[in-house]
Amino acid sequence: MGNYILEACVDCVESALAAEKGGASRIELCSDLVIGGVSPSLPLFRQIRKYTGLKIRTLLRPRYGDYCYDKYECDEINEEIRMFREEGADGVVVGILNPDGTLNTEQLERFKETAGKMEITLHRAFDVCLDPMQAMEQVIELGYDTILTSGQKPTAWEGRDLLKKLQEESRGRIEILAASGISCEIIEKLVPYTGISSYHMSGKIEADSAMTFRKPGIGLGLSEQDDYKLFRTDSSAVKASVDYLHKTFV
Repeated sequence: MGNYILEACVDCVESALAAEKGGASRIELCSDLVIGGVSPSLPLFRQIRKYTGLKIRTLLRPRYGDYCYDKYECDEINEEIRMFREEGADGVVVGILNPDGTLNTEQLERFKETAGKMEITLHRAFDVCLDPMQAMEQVIELGYDTILTSGQKPTAWEGRDLLKKLQEESRGRIEILAASGISCEIIEKLVPYTGISSYHMSGKIEADSAMTFRKPGIGLGLSEQDDYKLFRTDSSAVKASVDYLHKTFV
């Protein structure tokens, strides 16, 4: 695969197939990307294992919203880690904060122990933590493999200065995986600026639902207008990014 990573974030089999077609290194599997992603189901994981040969890291997030979880939610995450480890996932993606914005290192250590030999990522809870440099050192000490981050800004390009600092200060001790607003065009600008060679993208395009009959005046969850819009990974967007990374880092 070379000295780079292109991770595609997907929430359905169709998007996983597109990611594989585009040459993605691995996928982050979740459900409901439209709300930022929550934990996927075991049947979805099994379907993607059945139809693709991609490495799978599973996002474990019990709900939308912030990353300050209660005891029950922490136990839920830990059970999911065990479940996906036993199912053969390549890795898990987790994160949890204390009310004061610091990392909940006690739970993160517990998650790492349960994960065992699986790869483990600290997700974008990192982007809303109090002190990113301290947080990076803490998860390195805990033995995490990856930090998924936009540099504490809405997009990776906006967060490029912190991304550059993280890449420099990490000194190869942990993978810095740049995320949010990632496209080939953005990667082409971030690589020379930050030196980062690992990127996370959904590459999503809007697809229309197969429904031809649409009952007016009733919303199914988001809004009446958006209920028949589906977001799917575009294999050509993934391929363009992979082609650039391959040319640059191999």
